[in-house]
Amino acid sequence: MNYDAWFQCSAGCDETYPLTEVIYRCKNCGGLLEVRHNMDLLKQRRATEWKTLFEQRYMRTQYPYGSGVWGKKELVCPIIDDNNIISMYEGGTNLFWAERLGHQLGVSDLWIKQCGNSHTGSFKDLGMTVLVSMVNQIMAESGNLRAVMCASTGDTSAALAAYASAAGIPAVILLPKAKVTRAQLIQPIANGALTLSLETDFDGCMEIVQKLSARKDFYLANSINSLRIEGQKTISIEIVQQFDWEVPDWVIIPGGNLGNVSALGLGFLMMLELGIIDKLPRIACAQAERANPLYRSYQTGFTEFHAITAQATQATAIQIGNPVSIHRAIRVLKRFDGIVDQATETELADAAARADRTGLFNCPHTGVALAVLIKMVERKQIRPDDRVIVISTANGLKFPDFKVAYHDVTPGDPPPRYLNTPLELEADYENVLKQISMHLEI
Repeated sequence: MNYDAWFQCSAGCDETYPLTEVIYRCKNCGGLLEVRHNMDLLKQRRATEWKTLFEQRYMRTQYPYGSGVWGKKELVCPIIDDNNIISMYEGGTNLFWAERLGHQLGVSDLWIKQCGNSHTGSFKDLGMTVLVSMVNQIMAESGNLRAVMCASTGDTSAALAAYASAAGIPAVILLPKAKVTRAQLIQPIANGALTLSLETDFDGCMEIVQKLSARKDFYLANSINSLRIEGQKTISIEIVQQFDWEVPDWVIIPGGNLGNVSALGLGFLMMLELGIIDKLPRIACAQAERANPLYRSYQTGFTEFHAITAQATQATAIQIGNPVSIHRAIRVLKRFDGIVDQATETELADAAARADRTGLFNCPHTGVALAVLIKMVERKQIRPDDRVIVISTANGLKFPDFKVAYHDVTPGDPPPRYLNTPLELEADYENVLKQISMHLEI
């Protein structure tokens, strides 16, 4: 069946544009565009048939349908020719049953969706496979694009550089100088992208890249481009699939530019409309206290929103004061009876370290979500038998400085709550045995 999708203005004027057009905002009113699908056609296939199809494809080797994204191609971007798809087997990430951590917190059904177990180490791969595949199709049809570009706090640049490199498409990356980790900086460099380190923050990089993208020969890869959202929404579909199509009670999502809040909400709503699920979860968005414009809006009942200048935070990928997807995220949170909370620098670092002691290795942004989880449990917003999914957005290995700094305390400074430092001993059997015995008796 020839399923269809297109861009449509989200601001209410309902202007439409083909997905192959290089456009990010409505020409009529300037509103952000969203991808819309022909739901009437999609509904002609029964919910049981969708489930069977997705199960048949999931994690198989038939290209590109083994991908966690392209296995749901009809719900994501049906107009792309399979020959133009650039896929690295993204998605299919595991749900980590956080049994020990959940037991400590008093939540028996706690899971961490490990979105960082992906090709470039973050959930950004899910959206980038769709966007770069579309660029590949546009270039195959017209050849008028010279490069694809983004502003980034690290993870988006890694995903764009990798997928563009696989496609043979030039990539341009704008990063805020000294505000990304070395592990993140080396990824676009290694993949051959033109990497520009600017004396500004993410919002400053975003302002410049949007001006550059006004040129029709450059293609913008930030989440203002809703093709990214289409790939990221498969997280919610995959979560439900991994639970045999049962819906969790809560999903907790770190929020910076707020594309993931929007994306997961859209995925759940699409499944609801197709009859794949019969209820919605509640969504909690977790922000760093130093970059919390959505939290401030939530405190007013979403009646007000003001962009802020984000302060430095260990959660660098969500250090954003003027999120592009703010209005989409607010709509989703209202629809899902959602809440927004925040975490201090100490709270996010302690939460990440505490969870690490139960077998995880968390990035700082996951630490923000875990800190909010702890608060919600303490406030009894989350009940002991609720099924709770925490979205882990990136692999902790991308943030070595964050991990090392927590356990490398300057003499005289107060130690963090979950400090664990190596003991330096002489190579003496009796002394080694004594220290082991002392540790095990604690």
